[in-house]
Amino acid sequence: MNNIERSLEQAEISCRATGARLTEKRKRILISLLKSEKAQSAYELIGYMQKEFGESLSPTTVYCMLDFLASENLVHKLRLANKYLACSHINCDHTHEVPQFLICDKCSSVKEMRVKTALINTLSRNVEDAGYILKSPQLELHCLCQDCA
Repeated sequence: MNNIERSLEQAEISCRATGARLTEKRKRILISLLKSEKAQSAYELIGYMQKEFGESLSPTTVYCMLDFLASENLVHKLRLANKYLACSHINCDHTHEVPQFLICDKCSSVKEMRVKTALINTLSRNVEDAGYILKSPQLELHCLCQDCA
C-alpha cells in the first residue's frame, strides 16, 4: 500500500470516527492535494476534476468540499495565498498541533512543520498584551527552499 492509499484509508477512518462521510468527490479532491507538491487553489482543483474525471464542479461546491476536509483536519488552508494542501500528518496517531507553513516564494513548494506549544502560548500572550485577541495561531512564512536558494 502506497502513502496516498494509506492516507485515504486513514482519512476514511478519521471521518467515520467523527460521524462524517468522505464521499467519492471529496476523496478525489483529497487525492489531488495528496499528489500535488504544491498548494492548490479551488480553481486549480476544478481543472483537475475536469481533466482527470470529466467532472465539472462549481467553485462553491469545491469550496464546500475543501471546508469539509479542513474541518476534518485532512487539509489546511493557506490563508495568504487562498490555496489548500493535504495535511502531512494524516497518517500520524498523535494529536495535531498548530501548523507552520514554509512557502517558497520562487517555486511555490510548501512544507508543513509543527510549532511548539510554548511558542504559540508566548505569541498568544504577546497578542493579548498588545490588546488584541488571537483568532488563528497558524503561521505562514515566506522563504526560499534549498533548491531555489
